[in-house]
Amino acid sequence: MEPPPLLLTLLLLLLSSTTLSAKTTTTPSLPPTPPPTPPPTHSPTPTTPSSPSSSSSSSSLDPKQVRALQSLNIPTSKDPCTQLHSNTTLCDAAKPFRHLLSLTLANCSDDVALSFTALKSLSTLQSLHFLNCPISPIRLPSDLVSSLRSFSAISSLRRLTGVWLARLQNLTDLTVSNVQVNASGPFVILGNLKKLRSVTISHANLTGNVPKHLNLNLTQIDFSGNELEGRIPSSITLLENLQSLNLSSNTLNGEIPTSFGDLISLTNVSLASNSLSGPIPESISAIPGLVHLDLSSNQLNGSIPKFLSDMKSLKHLNLANNNFKGVIPFNASFISKLAVFKISRNSNLCYNHSVLLSKLKLGIAPCDKHGLPLSPPPAKQDSSADDSSDSDYDDSHEDSSNQSDHHHGPNKVVLGVAIALSSIVFLIIFLILCSKWCG
Repeated sequence: MEPPPLLLTLLLLLLSSTTLSAKTTTTPSLPPTPPPTPPPTHSPTPTTPSSPSSSSSSSSLDPKQVRALQSLNIPTSKDPCTQLHSNTTLCDAAKPFRHLLSLTLANCSDDVALSFTALKSLSTLQSLHFLNCPISPIRLPSDLVSSLRSFSAISSLRRLTGVWLARLQNLTDLTVSNVQVNASGPFVILGNLKKLRSVTISHANLTGNVPKHLNLNLTQIDFSGNELEGRIPSSITLLENLQSLNLSSNTLNGEIPTSFGDLISLTNVSLASNSLSGPIPESISAIPGLVHLDLSSNQLNGSIPKFLSDMKSLKHLNLANNNFKGVIPFNASFISKLAVFKISRNSNLCYNHSVLLSKLKLGIAPCDKHGLPLSPPPAKQDSSADDSSDSDYDDSHEDSSNQSDHHHGPNKVVLGVAIALSSIVFLIIFLILCSKWCG
């Protein structure tokens, strides 16, 4: 017996309305349509650096200097003062001819030769820079030596001598990096450069000691990656204008000078990867603007001073791989404000687990009731504390776990629709069987 027409009509209406509702409900779960990609924009062509009045000057470069540039294989089909070259130039606004003030030779070919004649024509240069130019250095003309204020050689000029560099007496800025320098110590170079403000001689196989007498007007010193030995002289603390000091990756020994805090202008300090011993000087607390402090990979000992947590400007603190002992005096609030915090591989150091949570990947063990490490730190934590990430403070795992929980399992809307459709099918079958039995 067939079911009554009215019953079938009601069932069909119920089924169609449920299906329509399911479609409407599942629509928001679709990913939103990405916005149209904007058309590419074209950056303006970079312009060659020039003096402020150079754009209004119609004069061209001195013909002698044009020929000198040609001998260096620098294109001169257009005015070097107004056209951008792979070798950057900076010119003055003199008339009738302009003159070069700065020249950078980068990625030089093997056939580039620095002739004495060409360099003599470039005696107006105040800045001369070499980048990836492994050519042989030559004697500089005296006029060019007197004119230069800034000189840099990065992976260039093959081998330099301290005597060669010491001739550049009027320099205010000297940078030599990844170039072997043959000198018995930095003082051979710096003793004659009385006007120097910034010096970088890094990764140059430089031997000897850190000079006891340096120009008091220095604002930046970088002797990293050399073979300097001996102690850090206490006289270095007389450099009240010094803002950045990098003596990392040498073989320096002894203690950090107790008067280190007299360097009141310091913002960045790296003494890492030496053989320094003793405590962290209390005087460092007197440096108001210190941002970066790296004392890692030494033999420093004693307890970590509490005053470090009171230094408001500090953002990078690396004390890893030393011989510090006791309880670290920092709370989670201080550690979380640091961009970089590394303290692992101090086997006698521990943290108060009632103050610091285990999610702070410190790479050291918690303390027992006597303030001693409970056990060696887990290898996994230690490696994570010394990875290349910017910070050892990591609270992102909670968010990631919440996100993973949120995305696992079937979609709730789809599950609800499936249950509704199954219920309707069951109801239809039940009603059909009831109508047959009742008939």
